[in-house]
Amino acid sequence: MAYQKNREAESYDIFPRVVAAGAEVCIHIRPLGVRREFQPGEEYTLTIAALTTGRPRYFPLSADYKVIIVRCDQDGCFTFHHIFEEEQEYYLRLSYIHPDTGKTVIRQGSVYCVADDLIGRYPFMGDLHIHTCCSDGNEQPETVCAAYRKHGYDFMTISDHHRYYPSLQAIEFYRNVPTELTIVPGEEVHMIVSTGEICDVHIVNFGGEYSVNALVEGPAIAEKGREERFRSIGPDCPPVMTQKEYYELMQERASKLVLPVGVDPLCTASVDWVFEQIRRGNGLGILAHPFWFNDVQNIPDAELDYIIDKHMMDAVEVLGGDHYYAERYREQNRLQAVRYSDDCMRGNRYPIVGSSDSHSCLSTNPDAFMSSTMVFAHENEREELISAVRNFYSVAIDNMCPENYYIIGELRLARYCNFLLKYYFPLHDELCFEEGRLMQQYAVGTGEEKQEALEELRLIHGRVARMRKKYFDFGD
Repeated sequence: MAYQKNREAESYDIFPRVVAAGAEVCIHIRPLGVRREFQPGEEYTLTIAALTTGRPRYFPLSADYKVIIVRCDQDGCFTFHHIFEEEQEYYLRLSYIHPDTGKTVIRQGSVYCVADDLIGRYPFMGDLHIHTCCSDGNEQPETVCAAYRKHGYDFMTISDHHRYYPSLQAIEFYRNVPTELTIVPGEEVHMIVSTGEICDVHIVNFGGEYSVNALVEGPAIAEKGREERFRSIGPDCPPVMTQKEYYELMQERASKLVLPVGVDPLCTASVDWVFEQIRRGNGLGILAHPFWFNDVQNIPDAELDYIIDKHMMDAVEVLGGDHYYAERYREQNRLQAVRYSDDCMRGNRYPIVGSSDSHSCLSTNPDAFMSSTMVFAHENEREELISAVRNFYSVAIDNMCPENYYIIGELRLARYCNFLLKYYFPLHDELCFEEGRLMQQYAVGTGEEKQEALEELRLIHGRVARMRKKYFDFGD
């Protein structure tokens, strides 16, 4: 995604970057090869200023400015202890009088303080809606995974249309490869609800333990058969229905619904059943691209209102898109964002994600990696990621122009995310790029190249986890 490194972050290494509110923490400031300007043994003034409480000149009652004296050590670095009181960004301003000009010189960095509920929750970048050549995408599942790691993703899913098994193929391919990328099982579901008719409400099954598509005879069953190893990761995989059995089930469920005018009974019955099955499989049911224009708006307003107001879904994809409707990408995403804002204003709060809906991960596709989700979770693991999104610990990010990204989500998380995109993720992404490059070499290289990639992956394994330990101090 190539988030631009903050200029200060290129000049000074400050760690930890994220600290717990109310706990004393030891902060280190280390120059990164800049001209040596701090003299060992000399004392300097350090101002610690809270970002959101105002300047003391204008808001003396609320402003949080503290001034301390710090001494430069023999390596030209600084170490100090401090207690940050509130959740927000804090500026660290080192100042001194330049010996030649007599002018005050200021060098500034930042740290972020988080409240109790975010302590122990780390930021993981992911995409919950991706396609491969197993449906209507261009590349193999294992190649797609490598490309996403190169672009700084911590987790992802393959969500091919009507097919769950490509995500299992990717998981199996990298099962014994030392990588910190979490590959989550998934699929995109839109079921046939009557003979020849499709319920074109698209739903992503993120992390479900069995395929919803493969509960009914269709493309996945035709291609892989009924074996549970192609349609489940757990022991409780339901049997496969014929299409006739499914039609009858939907008609029975539709007959029991009492719906507003304009809401289709069969479509609604199918949508409700799909989300129900995803939850039974311990997955996250995501309403995909609700304002997608497929000639006209793909989901009628009345149907969309009913789905969202009844909270059928677990999360809504408020950012998404790919090249086959790129002309209206901005329009649909703006509408999705406005819809989310309106719903929040009227008290209808629900979890959100951002996904690319990518159909190609090649650099020649300008729309690849265009949207992502930052999840604040205790671990980069399927169940924990799902739990974090369900519990509102996620924001959606538009990466169309990484230097001008924008964030959708609750304000406190958006502020935190903005800080991380400036100070943490550029460093994180540098490590991910090399791992992803080696994953790509392992996926498509010669036998010798595969072995070389595997050996190098073993050598660098754990670097991102070690970086998290360095920059996040939660007192554990």
